[in-house]
Amino acid sequence: MSGNVDGKVIVITGASSGLGLAAAGFLAARGARVVLGARRVDRLQEVAEELNRQAPRALAIAADVTVRDQVVQLVDSAVQTFGRVDVIINNAGLMSLAPLERLRVEDWDRMIDVNLKGVLYGVAAALPHMQRQLSGHIVNVSSVAGHKLMLNGAVYSATKHAVRAVSEGMRQEVKPWNIRTTVISPGAVDTELQGGVSEPDIAQGLSAFYEANAISAESFARAVEFAITQPEDMDVNEILYRPTRQIP
Repeated sequence: MSGNVDGKVIVITGASSGLGLAAAGFLAARGARVVLGARRVDRLQEVAEELNRQAPRALAIAADVTVRDQVVQLVDSAVQTFGRVDVIINNAGLMSLAPLERLRVEDWDRMIDVNLKGVLYGVAAALPHMQRQLSGHIVNVSSVAGHKLMLNGAVYSATKHAVRAVSEGMRQEVKPWNIRTTVISPGAVDTELQGGVSEPDIAQGLSAFYEANAISAESFARAVEFAITQPEDMDVNEILYRPTRQIP
């Protein structure tokens, strides 16, 4: 399938808020069948019910991306319900910023588990189905921080650099099965992501930065739409974008 979104089966992790929520609504409105995964089950169900008021296009599945079996169940549910999986958007992520000297080791572990291992678990869940179909599109979410190191964000930036490395390696490997790959790296977008910063001094500065620069999460949804609706002979491998007014 290409050329439009209508009828595509799209799995989205981190779909209860932010980029994932924006993508779910945007793509469902254009006819996609969206399979939504997140930890916040009540919120996820509300999202699915809202989308299904127009047409039965959304399915909500509880999924913590740090638990591989739950990610497998998310993707398998898409295939069991709709017969296939055309796109997976490995979106779930978190950002905790602090100088390394503050030794927020638990935050480091959590970012590695969610931002990197969560992406890998999504790939592992979707890839066998796409190989069998001889088609599919894997969209991984990185960040501007995956291109340019963030002050106080060494570990966060490391995870987002790693997502880009995984995506490029995957791009080279999946050609025999006609699978396409895209990594999207947003700049300042208005989501809950910055709310995960627990250090008061850093949170204050980050909040001011986002207030001055952030744009709507629909920007991400439009980037996804662009990537997944190109003709089959075009593989959009990377999209890096910032708000027009953002400098770093």
